[in-house]
Amino acid sequence: GVPQDYKEALKLFRLSAKQGDAKAQSNLGYMYLNGQGVPQDDQEAVRLYHLSAEQGDNDAQFNLGQMYSNGLGVLQDFKEAAKWYRLSAEQGDAIAQCNLGGMYNEGKGVPQDYKEAVKWYRLSAEQGLAEAQYNLGVMYYLGQGVPQDYKDAGKWFRLSAEQGLANAQHNLALMYATGKGVSQNHVLAHLWWNLASLQGNKDSKINIPIVEKKMTPQQIKEAQEMARNWKPTTK
Repeated sequence: GVPQDYKEALKLFRLSAKQGDAKAQSNLGYMYLNGQGVPQDDQEAVRLYHLSAEQGDNDAQFNLGQMYSNGLGVLQDFKEAAKWYRLSAEQGDAIAQCNLGGMYNEGKGVPQDYKEAVKWYRLSAEQGLAEAQYNLGVMYYLGQGVPQDYKDAGKWFRLSAEQGLANAQHNLALMYATGKGVSQNHVLAHLWWNLASLQGNKDSKINIPIVEKKMTPQQIKEAQEMARNWKPTTK
């Protein structure tokens, strides 16, 4: 049978959703999307998210963007996805802001526009989203939508790396190894490549023995010790 707490939640959400409560419609949509207490049904989730999103519910707008972006319960439609992400992003949803930035970066559902991508990545990054911090770092590194600035790239890679994002850790290590935007430091390059490789980053794994050739045994030991004691920050 259905767990009791789902049954109770369903009863409440159904009742409120019928009366037009946007939050209940959004929650009910989530239950259909994940098959919680009901048969999993993408199309019903989309229907409920639409009802809620059209009333301005931020979560429903974001989730509807996801459904259109991934073609779940609807035909894949990047233009529609961008429309709903934007509405959610304008209400301050950090993941929606990051996703919308990605769509401008790639020209998916919107004209490609690096400046717009940077704008949305920055809003999201300033809220502490690691993925957006990494993406913003890449824009600074490549000089897309902003003047190329390795120092700023390093700043955003570091914030993301400290939260544990492997790609950011890899890029930050690369900057320490080459002295781009930061003072060259093989110990810190080793630390960040080590941490990224522990998460399965293959490029980082390849680079560790290369940087070790430039380090003393004492420095290698120090870097390994730092990696053992490292803990991610929370945003």
